[in-house]
Amino acid sequence: MKEDMVELLWDGLLQTLYMVAWSSVFALILGALLGITLVVTEKGGVLPVPRLNRVISTAINGVRSIPFIILIVLLLPLARLIVGTSLGPTAAIVSLSIGAAPFLGRIIESALREVEPGKIEAAKSVGAHPLTIITQVIVPEALPALVRGVTIAVISITEFTAVAGAIGAGGLGSLAIRFGYQRFRTDILLGTVLLIILIVQILQWSGDYIARSIDRKRYKSG
Repeated sequence: MKEDMVELLWDGLLQTLYMVAWSSVFALILGALLGITLVVTEKGGVLPVPRLNRVISTAINGVRSIPFIILIVLLLPLARLIVGTSLGPTAAIVSLSIGAAPFLGRIIESALREVEPGKIEAAKSVGAHPLTIITQVIVPEALPALVRGVTIAVISITEFTAVAGAIGAGGLGSLAIRFGYQRFRTDILLGTVLLIILIVQILQWSGDYIARSIDRKRYKSG
């Protein structure tokens, strides 16, 4: 019984880490595109396109207003189209990535807005190209806040995997529901909870450590 529990928890842990890792990568790519676009296309931005800004902002708000469990169900046909199935960890990555991208976009937007406008204006005044301003001024200046924001988003994705487990995504969430709750295996239920807590603690510690390291290097160089 004990060996059986350890094997189940290990398999669930690997599936959860697989979903979190790839979903975070894809969500970060999409979220970065959204967040940066929102900042640079706003009125007075580096590349002001207010109409595009409003469209993207409205779309993000629309997706974020949908409860995640419903969003997963809505995206099942897309997951089936992309990976050939709507079940399992790989299919869940599609829903997790798309569901987390708007949230990440807002976090990145908020972090980028912390950059002092004077530094951006200084770059503009010397004729810097908009892409140069984005990659060499805005993003580097906001890096510690970006790291902290991305850490929060990855932790949220970890929590989302547990929700996705309710509809066959696999991982610790599915294990907690199918074995821990439905089969009254309190040991497995507690084991999944402890593992998820451990993952979240490691992610938070790692994010804080990286952000502090960036701050220290910036302080020393300054």
